[in-house]
Amino acid sequence: MNFKSKLSAKSAEEKQFLRKMKSFILFWFMGMSLCFASSIYSQEILMSIKAYDQTVKEVFNLIEQNSEYIIFYMDNTVDLNRKVKIHVKNQQIEKILDELFKGTDTAYAINDRQIVIYKKELSPIVREVTEIEQTYKISGKVVDSQGEPIIGANILEKGTTNGTITDTDGNFSLNVKSITATLVVSYIGYKTNEVKVVGGKSTIIALNEDSEALDEVVVVGYGTQKKVNLTGSVDQVTSDVFEGRPSSNVTQMLEGVVPNLNILLSDGKPGRTADFNVRGTGSINGGSALVLIDGVEGDPSLLNPNDIESVSVLKDAAASAIYGARAPFGVVLITTKNAKEGKPKIIYSSNYTLQSPQNVPDIVADGYVWAEHFYEAYYNYNHSNPSGINKTQQFSVAWLEEYKRRHDTGDFGTIISDGTIGTKGRYVYYPKGTDYYDLLYKDHVFSQSQNLSISGSDGKFDYYLSGRFFSYNGLFDSKEQTDKYKTYNLRFKGGYQLTSWLKVNNNFELSDNKYYNPITYSEGSGVIWRNIADEAHPSSPMFNPDGTLSYSAVYTVGDLLYGKSGITTKNIALKNTTSFNAIFFNDKLRINGDFTYKRTSIERTRKNVRSSYARSVDDDGNSIIEYITGTRSSLSETVSRQNYLATNIYAEYEELFKERHSFKAMAGWNYEKSNYKSIYAKNDNLLTDGVENINLAMGTDNKSITSNWTAYQFGGAFFRLNYAYDERYLLEFNGRYDASSRFPNDQRWAFFPSASIGWRISQEPWFKIDPKYISNAKLRASWGELGNAVGLGNYQYKQVLSVSTSDYILNGLRQSYMSSPLALPSGLTWETATTYDIGTDLVFFDNRLTLNADYYVRKTTDMIVAGPTVPDVFGASSPRGNYADMSTYGYEISLEWRDHFELAGKRLNYSIKGTLADYYSKIDKYNNINKSLNTHANQSLYGNYYEGMRIGELWGFVSNGLWQDQSSIDAAEMKAQAAGQKYYNPLMSTSKTYKLYPGDIKFEDLNGNGYIDRGQNTVDDSGDRIIIGNEEPRYIYSFMFSADWNNIWFSAFFQGVGKQDWYPSNEASIFWGQYNRPYNQMPSWHLNNYWTENKPNAFLPRYTGYYSPFFNGHYNANTRYLMDVSYLRLKNLQIGYNLPTSWMKKIRLSNIGIYISCENLFTWSPLYKYTKDINVSNIGPSDIDLNSGSGDGYNYPMMKSISLGLNMTF
Repeated sequence: MNFKSKLSAKSAEEKQFLRKMKSFILFWFMGMSLCFASSIYSQEILMSIKAYDQTVKEVFNLIEQNSEYIIFYMDNTVDLNRKVKIHVKNQQIEKILDELFKGTDTAYAINDRQIVIYKKELSPIVREVTEIEQTYKISGKVVDSQGEPIIGANILEKGTTNGTITDTDGNFSLNVKSITATLVVSYIGYKTNEVKVVGGKSTIIALNEDSEALDEVVVVGYGTQKKVNLTGSVDQVTSDVFEGRPSSNVTQMLEGVVPNLNILLSDGKPGRTADFNVRGTGSINGGSALVLIDGVEGDPSLLNPNDIESVSVLKDAAASAIYGARAPFGVVLITTKNAKEGKPKIIYSSNYTLQSPQNVPDIVADGYVWAEHFYEAYYNYNHSNPSGINKTQQFSVAWLEEYKRRHDTGDFGTIISDGTIGTKGRYVYYPKGTDYYDLLYKDHVFSQSQNLSISGSDGKFDYYLSGRFFSYNGLFDSKEQTDKYKTYNLRFKGGYQLTSWLKVNNNFELSDNKYYNPITYSEGSGVIWRNIADEAHPSSPMFNPDGTLSYSAVYTVGDLLYGKSGITTKNIALKNTTSFNAIFFNDKLRINGDFTYKRTSIERTRKNVRSSYARSVDDDGNSIIEYITGTRSSLSETVSRQNYLATNIYAEYEELFKERHSFKAMAGWNYEKSNYKSIYAKNDNLLTDGVENINLAMGTDNKSITSNWTAYQFGGAFFRLNYAYDERYLLEFNGRYDASSRFPNDQRWAFFPSASIGWRISQEPWFKIDPKYISNAKLRASWGELGNAVGLGNYQYKQVLSVSTSDYILNGLRQSYMSSPLALPSGLTWETATTYDIGTDLVFFDNRLTLNADYYVRKTTDMIVAGPTVPDVFGASSPRGNYADMSTYGYEISLEWRDHFELAGKRLNYSIKGTLADYYSKIDKYNNINKSLNTHANQSLYGNYYEGMRIGELWGFVSNGLWQDQSSIDAAEMKAQAAGQKYYNPLMSTSKTYKLYPGDIKFEDLNGNGYIDRGQNTVDDSGDRIIIGNEEPRYIYSFMFSADWNNIWFSAFFQGVGKQDWYPSNEASIFWGQYNRPYNQMPSWHLNNYWTENKPNAFLPRYTGYYSPFFNGHYNANTRYLMDVSYLRLKNLQIGYNLPTSWMKKIRLSNIGIYISCENLFTWSPLYKYTKDINVSNIGPSDIDLNSGSGDGYNYPMMKSISLGLNMTF
């Protein structure tokens, strides 16, 4: 490939830019080899040129076509149209050029494969390009104020990209172009120092710690501010949080990092994301923080973690008011990396990870022991014998007795029934036992991440290019039917300084991920963990003797691992932002604008394929193949696309008056538009089980096609005003005038203001405390209002008509009909979140100790909820309107100590950081005049609220133990009968007849009416129910320790929750076991832990299935089995080593680091006193991708991982 290079008469800056651009293009098209090519190319290559009556330009073309040379020239240096005659054979390039320019004033210079043509008086240009001018060696040492060496300090020759870094002893050496050069020396946390040096001499350069640098610049809405000047509540973390972490996405890495940034992951799937919550419940309608990636709304789980420069969390209204109604409950600003001025930098990082599932249920896998307890649990409730173990295994007492005999003798196996036990011809199983969880999961999962970034800047043109590949090989133990996940990320950011006052930028991002989730089809919605609970009996094997699946297996693990049912999800997100930055009046006025287009495409294909099984044999002894009755193989496809447009234009002006009055103003406009479209199609009767396209689904009776389309628009004008007097008194005003298409025209616009103040006490003239003790002291306070529309659909203010097809046939056709529209609310308007915040920022002991603390109150008013109850004659349900208020109270504290000391003659740097946050929310107003209660324990979980209620509160019964004797029970029953009740506890069937037995849970009659009841089921008359706990997390904390010494670095990150209650739900059989349903799995911790006459103090009651306090868990919560799920987790542990700088120089690398990183290594919780079968941070509903209502804990396990990583910088 040819590359023409023509240097016309342009400015020196433009010439330099062109050279850089050519070098960049060469890099990509010809590879890195050119950078390290031998300088003797011209001596090795011989050429032949035959040109008769051809121009000089044509000869240049011949040279480039027949070699790897690139010829550079300016128009006025050579006569390109001069006709020449040249004939040389097998000659070096010098011979050809000498012949070509003989008798002219044109000369040339050769540097490897570059040929520069010049006039003889233009030799300075040649020296610049060929880099042959004389250099001078400068050496020295960089130390701190105490004379200790600084490792990794940056040394840069001023005005150039020529630089190096100090080694482990603080030493450096650098070749410069002038005998008297100026070096720019910098290091994080120190003031940058410019030093004039003389070539050939050694120099000691001292850096002083920079208190202002330690009070870093943080990213805020539409700009940045020094942290010392902030008046709002803002937290920021840098890329350090993500480096070396083996997690697949950013959301998982941010869990627990920032105080009061609450991230609740529903399970451990590799691509799992979650909503970001800031400072607790914002509205009973939900409402999460606004997440912006480079200023554009996005999903962090699709982001390459290696691209992140910083994450800022704007917590109070003063900090987030600039985003108005988009951000009533906080903002998370994720800023990606930009190129830094200097030499091009190539960074390659790689990690290889082994992951293993946490909290795999430890169940009783002994088939007979499990079957024995199944019988006991069933009989103790029903007082009759079962005929089967749910649907998939026959049962009889004779079978159980035979099983016991075989179990005692070790005579395990499968037989074919002769009719004595079980139906003749059916398989009868006597296995040693089957652990279906052990069959489901691999012991270890391999994942890997590869990341490459290339960046550079010459001060005029900058670029940052990165790519990432992540793969996860799947947890389920099957070659074909495992959950494979792959993701690709690509980003290119480029900027060009068009003029001294105008710069244009472009930021392109592409993410592509694919996840295959195998499912079960034989029953339910495909949630394998619920299927295991119902049909994975340890008394039934996976396979029959001939290899066919057993009846239990086809309902559970066999169907998932050896079937062909699954969901494939492809997610492609493309985003491009073009922006400009213009500066005027010596950088006092800045105008910024951007335009973004984002397209998100999701394709979801669900295939349900029937799996075969056998439960009996024919007369020849061959298995009779069957399929689950009522199932049909089917295929469904959902294709959705969202197009998003956004633009911002804003200007900011700042001025300093009389050296004390600092004024800054910013104003702008934001507009966003989004439309979403999806199409769903389904058909059954697949042509073959391998069909991947719905065109080959041949069904005619069950076809289904539906579609959906929605759109919305947001727009708003915003401003920010800052004033500071002598860096002591700080004042800020924010405002936004917002509009949303979700409201009627007369309510569409609203104004949301905020104000904040700050007082830097340490800047007062009378503040005479030595900075060694108090380095900085600031008080701040803020108030602000923000709007919210999360409780509304896009068209809720409009009367919507639905059209359906009748089942009646008229004139041979099913007729369409239209339903009456819903009633419209009157005066529907914005929810409003008003936040009050007071805080302090304190720095002690020469910036070693930093304390940040905030207390806040957020009042959310006019929440959009169902209206008051209307009479039946109204003919419609009450429309939603602004009928509820709520307050949230909380605080957050962050404390960090940074210091260093000498260890074995080397400097050891370390830091210790701890955070603590807490909040609770209380209902101030709600349409529940009688304060009625829901029969469920957690009122807010089931959408019931009343004035004075705390979000998350649990209503339940008090239990002080178990009934120990029949006489006590009889006495209680007599009191109930005297009160007109048949039973003491008519609410809970601990047996089928409601009869109580010794070993049952003893509930306290708190209202003294002689029996257990819920009264009128109101707050004032709740019967025997009281508030027994709260499922909202409290006292959320974290602490981190990090250190580096002699190129070795270490960090440990812990996070946890100080208080949280949990009462397992109705279908939490992972906890309740056979108390829930007799055929469920039996947790090992239940063995010998339930009441018998010989174990009256056991934790669990008598062994009974369908046990109402557990089987109907959330209806009958009680104090005895209320679990404490607070926890402490070692979230991440890393240790690494950076190879010595002296080694790096020999192989022309800047850095090589190797490390080991561990994730979720250890967790402690009071719950684990009883069981470790459930992860305390994963106690919520079942797999949200399939059916969240299947029961607590029925989901993908959280993963523990150990990773080996490598970082290389070129």
